[in-house]
Amino acid sequence: MNRHLTGSVLTLFIILAALTTGIPATAAPPAPTVVEALDRAAHPLRTVEPGGDTADLRPVDRMIGDARVVGLGEATHSSHEFFALKARVFRHLVAEKGFRTFALEAPWSTGLRLDAYVLHGAGDPRRIMREEFQRDFLWWNNTAYLRLVEWMRAYNVRHPDDPVRLLGDDIAWSGPELYDAVEDHVADAHPGLSARLTELYRGLRPTVPTGTYIEEYLKLPYAERRERAARTGEALRLLRRTAPGGDRAAHAWAIRQATVIDQTARQYAFDLEGPAGIAAAMRYRDETMAANVVWWQRHTGTRVLLSAHNNHVGYVPAEPAENPEVQGAFLRDSLGADYVAVGLTFGRGSFNATGPDDDVVRRWTLGPAGPDGNERTLDRVRHRDYVLDLRSVGAPAREWLRRARPTRSIGTAYPDGPHDIALARSYDVLIHLHQVRAARLRDR
Repeated sequence: MNRHLTGSVLTLFIILAALTTGIPATAAPPAPTVVEALDRAAHPLRTVEPGGDTADLRPVDRMIGDARVVGLGEATHSSHEFFALKARVFRHLVAEKGFRTFALEAPWSTGLRLDAYVLHGAGDPRRIMREEFQRDFLWWNNTAYLRLVEWMRAYNVRHPDDPVRLLGDDIAWSGPELYDAVEDHVADAHPGLSARLTELYRGLRPTVPTGTYIEEYLKLPYAERRERAARTGEALRLLRRTAPGGDRAAHAWAIRQATVIDQTARQYAFDLEGPAGIAAAMRYRDETMAANVVWWQRHTGTRVLLSAHNNHVGYVPAEPAENPEVQGAFLRDSLGADYVAVGLTFGRGSFNATGPDDDVVRRWTLGPAGPDGNERTLDRVRHRDYVLDLRSVGAPAREWLRRARPTRSIGTAYPDGPHDIALARSYDVLIHLHQVRAARLRDR
């Protein structure tokens, strides 16, 4: 008999024997599905609320490794669970990984006011948040962030020699404190330059509330906004050309404040009437926010948890035409492996946002994502809330995560999206929450 035929007969005999004796025939196990592969990689989260045991966050420690800056995103700008989770993760990283700075998508001068409170108890955090978190930043005036700021102050009372800090990295507003710092330094160290500096800063020092200042600035003619940026740039060059004198640290700090003043003016010096100008302004904003974080990290030496929208902490923009390059990409360029991006998604729930045609803040509620959405599959994982290291998920989920599909990425106004996002190309780590609730906004 032909040996190939003999082999076939033998195989048939083994199968028949298995059927008659009940012994299973040897067969390859079925390939895992995407959800099964995600199940194997997912680490459950006990809660999003700060306090209590944080053993469930130890996988996060391994995922971020020795990174100096970790970006922690949010899929909406105003859901309580996102804010609470950030506070919980920061408190854990302070205790377990030596992090000492919480960076917020808020103006630099706002961060300095809150930093003065957490360091020295200067001012009332409720009043600071009420005065600073207006218009674009009103979402941060919420109960979860107030509790975080108060916790940071309490921590520093207990650890005065190893304090936590608060950084604002954004540029839409430069408060009067920055102008005071620059002008006071020049008057003290270089009085001959005071008159020139006063002329260059003419009409720029804010005298109205934050939101009003931003509104009025945006309404200025394009030529006037460019002229203002030319003056802030000249003021910055003037300081840089001047010898530091006796107090080099004070001179360097004055230059830093003049730099941020110039950043704000340049943010408004784009032609915002057309899509090209808007895209250029958005790119400038993200590049500058990244530069401010890098400056802070290098000058303080602290490890930083950066809180911002997913579209700022990630590597790939949700809307490339409007936002061609994002903060996370700039941070990766500057820091390499010392930056890790963590995205957040949610299955269903509510959030605060304005409407498409007005500034009225409303509560919006979303059910499950559509059948093609990333969140529909993520919500089928056996854990209600969980964290994934997107760099090590097994097949076939690895390939699934690298393909763009509809994903919720909601900014300050709604409707917004969904946008086509490839999760593993945008983030290193993902945290998925089954359900979120609209944040409690203060003073509204």
